[in-house]
Amino acid sequence: MTMDPATITAVSALAGSAIGALSSVATSWLTQHRQNRMQRLEQEASRRERLFGEFIDQASRAYADGVVQERLDDPSKLVPMYTAISKLRLFAMPATIGAAEAVLEHVVTTYETTSSALAARHSRVAAHDILRVFAEACRAELTSVR
Repeated sequence: MTMDPATITAVSALAGSAIGALSSVATSWLTQHRQNRMQRLEQEASRRERLFGEFIDQASRAYADGVVQERLDDPSKLVPMYTAISKLRLFAMPATIGAAEAVLEHVVTTYETTSSALAARHSRVAAHDILRVFAEACRAELTSVR
């Protein structure tokens, strides 16, 4: 069976159009899929940034209070930190959670230590930076998410 040249031309034109349309659809789908993925990653990074900032705020307040107070007179002062750590456990990486728990432990220790003993133990300014390891873990995590 021989095909008419006009039929071959028409089939070729239709096949070319179908291939062009298919590649256009595939390109659009891939572009949309990548944009959606990037948007989700950015939202995840923003959520983590908010949680990290919330924990830093709570830890700073509790640490400052612990330095001034001789003892923990109201345990509810630590509740916001426990809340923030629990939120971190939902989304953060284990290294970041471990750093947050170390900060919490340091804050509790600060409440248990007298002001004069605390001043003797922390003679350098860098020793007061209890959030450094946590902040570095947060930065590493955000870099890996983005």
